[in-house]
Amino acid sequence: MLEIEYEFRDEDLNHFNEMRFKKTDEYRNQIKKNRWIVPGIMMLIGAFYYYYYGDLKASSYIFLVAVLWALLSPKIILLNVGRQVLKAYTHKEKKSMFGTYVLTIDPANPNFLHEKSPSGKNKMAWSELVRVDYGKGYVYIYLDLSTALVIPEATLKRGDLPAFAKQVEKMIERFA
Repeated sequence: MLEIEYEFRDEDLNHFNEMRFKKTDEYRNQIKKNRWIVPGIMMLIGAFYYYYYGDLKASSYIFLVAVLWALLSPKIILLNVGRQVLKAYTHKEKKSMFGTYVLTIDPANPNFLHEKSPSGKNKMAWSELVRVDYGKGYVYIYLDLSTALVIPEATLKRGDLPAFAKQVEKMIERFA
């Protein structure tokens, strides 16, 4: 019987949603606008101030703001996404979502992935699971295209995560 126990936190939920958001066209457009277009316009204004008025101090301030804008805007965008995600859940939903999870592959009942979470005990049929993905410090077991069990390596309390993930992959392939 393979079993892992881990802690799921709000940082892990934010990480998953940020990862998904980074792959969207909306994020790419915001990055293009906030990293290239707005700072480019600001630098043109700074150059105008320097060449037309000869004001080095004002133009250097404008250049500095443009560079800071280009560097910090992606982080601010992701911070805003994280806040919006957490605001979408009520206190009761958060309480049943965050906490200790135990995932089990039981040879006595091999048709299901067993989950014990703060919301209770669940069984997920292997045929309903989509895939297993690996990220930096995380393993994702996708329940559908937009929902996954996020397993952070940092909060793993018990079990062998790489072996567990490989077995989950095999079971998904077997029952697909």
